[in-house]
Amino acid sequence: MTTVRPTACSAISSASRVEILHLVQQRARRTLAELTDATGLHANTVREHVQRLIDDGYMVAEPERRTTRGRPRVLYSAATDTPSDVQARRVAAAAERGDLMRRVLPATSPTHLDTDALHQIDAIVEDLMDAGFDPIVDEDELTIDLTPCAHAAAQAEHRELLCRVHLGLMQGVLDAAGGPLSVDGMRSSCDPEQCVVQLMLAERATKVASDQPAA
Repeated sequence: MTTVRPTACSAISSASRVEILHLVQQRARRTLAELTDATGLHANTVREHVQRLIDDGYMVAEPERRTTRGRPRVLYSAATDTPSDVQARRVAAAAERGDLMRRVLPATSPTHLDTDALHQIDAIVEDLMDAGFDPIVDEDELTIDLTPCAHAAAQAEHRELLCRVHLGLMQGVLDAAGGPLSVDGMRSSCDPEQCVVQLMLAERATKVASDQPAA
């Protein structure tokens, strides 16, 4: 029986934080005032959400570069645009733990994935577990099954936005880990709690791009 981890402590367990992540994924280098206006939340509330997202490695902050006098504003971006130090440390630690596990418990069947791709899988699995999911990876099909979705019931009215944001977060983790895998999308399903994410190798991504008709 599949168990669902509690999501209360996850950075994406809050609909407001999901909305903030969506805003910075859409456009980088946003100010606190812009995020406050866009969400309609109090500035102090936005500041707390932003700090939580920074602490968890999902967002980064940088001072504005000014050519005039005055205190520079702080600009916020998604870690998918500018990888965070927190994310880099987590990716490296996940790869070390994954390598150790593979040495201690050798796979019963050979994998077609190279070391870089395996490290990407290590990183994304740990990130998903921290977010409250119980991921099941199929290395042959390049899928990650997150069913039942740990957030579907709690944030049913925000599911579409949550899925878009989380796919972006997953891509950010894969990019931070470095390797041939990327997010292809989510497999369609009539079951609102079913969630299977499709990955693809760089070679396939290149072929898909080459198959597109010229503009």
